[in-house]
Amino acid sequence: MSVDLLFTGGAVFTGFGEPLTGYAVAVSGGRISAVVPEPEAEALVGPATRRIELAGALLSPGFQDAHVHPVGAGVELLQCNLTEAGSADEAVATVGAYAAAHPEEEWILGGGWSMDHFPGGSPSRALLDAVVPDRPVFLMSRDHHSAWANSEAIRRAGIDAATPDPADGRIEREDDGFPSGTFHEGAGGLFAAVKPAVDAELSLRGLLRAQDELLALGITGWQDAWVGDDGAEMGGRDVYLRAVESDALRVHVVGAQWWDRTAGLEQIDDMIARRDERRASGSAERFELGTVKMMVDGVAENFTASMIEPYRDARGRDTCNHGISFIDAETLREAVVRLDAAGMQVHFHALGDRAVRDALDAVAAARAANGPSDGRHHLAHLQVVAEADTPRFAEVDAIANLQALWATHEQQLDTLTLPFLQQGAEARQYPFGELHAHGARLAAGSDWPVSSADPLAAIQVAVTRVAPGIDAEPLGGAHQRLDLVTAFAAYTSGSAYANHRDHDTGSVREGYLANLAVIEPNPFALPSDELHRARVVSTWIEGTPVFTRSARASS
Repeated sequence: MSVDLLFTGGAVFTGFGEPLTGYAVAVSGGRISAVVPEPEAEALVGPATRRIELAGALLSPGFQDAHVHPVGAGVELLQCNLTEAGSADEAVATVGAYAAAHPEEEWILGGGWSMDHFPGGSPSRALLDAVVPDRPVFLMSRDHHSAWANSEAIRRAGIDAATPDPADGRIEREDDGFPSGTFHEGAGGLFAAVKPAVDAELSLRGLLRAQDELLALGITGWQDAWVGDDGAEMGGRDVYLRAVESDALRVHVVGAQWWDRTAGLEQIDDMIARRDERRASGSAERFELGTVKMMVDGVAENFTASMIEPYRDARGRDTCNHGISFIDAETLREAVVRLDAAGMQVHFHALGDRAVRDALDAVAAARAANGPSDGRHHLAHLQVVAEADTPRFAEVDAIANLQALWATHEQQLDTLTLPFLQQGAEARQYPFGELHAHGARLAAGSDWPVSSADPLAAIQVAVTRVAPGIDAEPLGGAHQRLDLVTAFAAYTSGSAYANHRDHDTGSVREGYLANLAVIEPNPFALPSDELHRARVVSTWIEGTPVFTRSARASS
């Protein structure tokens, strides 16, 4: 019987090991039906077979992003988008231009500003007041751990010098105590009662816009790392359900239900019920809810990442600040034990070494209480990991979820983070090579819109520890590099494993879904410092092309 598709003429990365050469990949009925030496492939060709000549390109499993926020990213692309601003002046000018072009919008909303463009990482309300004095402006930072507001937004929220910092955040203040315009972590929530929520129509438009962007990068599945109620900042459950019902969701998605840190263990029963409802729906293969996202701490650049040793001040002296643990260690352990026992996966945001240790302790407690499980719990970000804790990932069977694009010297790290960490902290930044050497399972994700969703850009940094165009030594030392096979596997078979989709995705093998990416030039034929030259030229889901670069360029 002839096949529907036949890919020939290029290397094949199967999801494991060095790419195959001299092999063809056949597809029938949306699944891979054969991986055979090219001379044997002719026997599979019939009158209706479509040949795809790779011409030296690489055929790979579709990438899977194990930590991404597509709804929020897509919505931001439709709002005041500051991601392209290269300076404070450009950011302010972009806000002014957007406000002028959208006089009908009561609030100017969006995000993407970079902390390193502003003194101390904290932009002022006065900058926004100069271009939008009469309407409220509220803009999330690139990393989504800080917000920038103008005076009108602050007035409408009823915030003033007497407003205390919330337990999970901090307000930057002027000399008299009045808010200066930057609100870190939970302090951004002080605007929730007055700031318009994202409505259903905008959420769906955002999700579909994000899907287009991700398909163009070869991403055929993801784990949404923040799925809450509809209207939530990063997106709710209902938007995915609408996309599934309308057959607009082309990819497979694991939704990580957001752990409300203002609530307690009582929320677990509702999470389990939502998971079970999706599993009974008949469409859980497209969108499921078997994961819980627990945000253990903040980020290092605003001193809210939870650290074992205290942050230092600008003169290099120890402070009393160890960051913020959003979930106390005892509650974290009890919650993870209960979630694991119920068959739920836990997805941790753990950036500082104290947060990483607390998360590993919680997984260890679950193993002790429940025995081995198929939870596939994973820790994302891992900016600072104590040397004693890197072997523990393999010991407790926790997945290291890497955002490799960050593992390089760059201005935000070098000016807003490293000077305020303890001496020697650079050696502990994103210790991916060390984790791999100790046998940790690796998955990979982008945290988009915090940073680019491009897997190939992240793979370049994972392999070199230096971003293109940066003249610096490898961050943390050359031993923290990953080889190209390992980096590619993390973004394909590794993330498929984390997503509980390794039974039919993440690999090029017979019987698996034909979710594929064609990449040229073949990254495995490039020098490591030229990997950024590689581009996805086509993306396929179940044997159907959902993106081609030529069509994209002409659209």
